[in-house]
Amino acid sequence: MTDNLSSRLLAWYRLNARSMPWRGHPDPYAVWVSEIMLQQTRVETVIPYFEKWMARFPTVTALAKASEQEVLNQWEGLGYYSRARNLHKAAKIVAEKYNGELPRDLDALRGLPGIGRYTVGAIASIAFGMDEPTLDGNLRRVFARLFDVSEPADAPKGEKLLWDLAAEHLPKGQAGDYNQALMDLGATICLPKNPRCLLCPLTELCAAREAGTQELRPVLKPKKETPHVVHAAAVIVREGKVLLAQRPSEGLLGGMWEFPNGPVAGDPAEGLAQAVETGYGFQVQAGETVGVVQHAYTHFKITVHAFRAEAARVSRRPNLQWVPIAELENYPMGKVDRQIARKL
Repeated sequence: MTDNLSSRLLAWYRLNARSMPWRGHPDPYAVWVSEIMLQQTRVETVIPYFEKWMARFPTVTALAKASEQEVLNQWEGLGYYSRARNLHKAAKIVAEKYNGELPRDLDALRGLPGIGRYTVGAIASIAFGMDEPTLDGNLRRVFARLFDVSEPADAPKGEKLLWDLAAEHLPKGQAGDYNQALMDLGATICLPKNPRCLLCPLTELCAAREAGTQELRPVLKPKKETPHVVHAAAVIVREGKVLLAQRPSEGLLGGMWEFPNGPVAGDPAEGLAQAVETGYGFQVQAGETVGVVQHAYTHFKITVHAFRAEAARVSRRPNLQWVPIAELENYPMGKVDRQIARKL
């Protein structure tokens, strides 16, 4: 089946490959950036960010020399900000240890921050032409259907089986195009819901299609109920400046800026004072409502009630800064705080 699968798929890809600015790019750095951006993010969302990023940081060295705030500014809106921080850290290592050239050695690639098994396979096959398999969400779905895999794809046993299938059917010397063809097939034909089986070049080879189980593959473990939290945020304005807090460099939205806020129970306006005092060490009094903003992260949902607030004094903490309202766009923020900023 291997030769039949790859020959059909590559013939389809030659006619149907999606046009993307990183495909055929001569610099492996471009492939690396695109693969990091594409993690859990749609292609159409990534393309303008990729083009803006490459214009601002055209080489590994340029990225390595940039400040974290510049990097997060360019990334703002793509989410999963640890990707940007790890890309920045890895660029510094590549600039210092590998003379600005992404290493071809697989162990060296694996040792870079933010580069896991999937990204190693993608970079090795696409940028360096190496015979390495990869397995993103699209490939996982395609292989689970082609071979009617009933093991949960997000459990260790099912994941190992899918990686083995990816390696077993890899055509030697054509891994880059083959992996990208599978990505395109999953993104345009073998869709998560209502797969377009009649248009698929692999329909005759698909075990799930034959068994009528294509809508049931891949099997995934049951999702836990998503918790919902409520926060209150203080918008404190003085003489054209507003008080912002910078989040710790590690963890959710690491290094990003936000309005002082914290979790509340009951009435958000009444809970604001306690939330700010607990989190930042000073007292505020809630005024008029600025707005209510909602957002869904991977593992929880949040509703933030933002209030104009007065503070008699503000604690002198290094993560607190008075920022001119006119310069808020220069401070990288998550989606919730950016919406609040724009209301100003």
